[in-house]
Amino acid sequence: MLTYDHVANRPLAARLEVAPTTVSLMVGELSGKGILERREDPTDRRRRIVSITDAKRPSISAWLSRGATSWRRALEPLTPDQRQLVIDTLRAYEAAAAGPEAAADSPPEP
Repeated sequence: MLTYDHVANRPLAARLEVAPTTVSLMVGELSGKGILERREDPTDRRRRIVSITDAKRPSISAWLSRGATSWRRALEPLTPDQRQLVIDTLRAYEAAAAGPEAAADSPPEP
């Protein structure tokens, strides 16, 4: 959310690789806790835009920044192909750790 702030549910669902209804439920719960907020899209009144609340942005940014900095340092010297190999390896590990039943529920690879 820090990178893709002010995003609608469907693009957020695609980014998270979950169903839009799942994102809607997650956003609803996090909105109730004051972490996220939903606003009307000024260009399309039918869409709702999701963003981190101003009150929570500094603490979330601080919490995530250490890990993000570490990932950036680790991946920065790699070529694009090497970075893709890291991502593919992590996805394979995640699928293996989740077990065979999770593979049937996971979204197809891009």
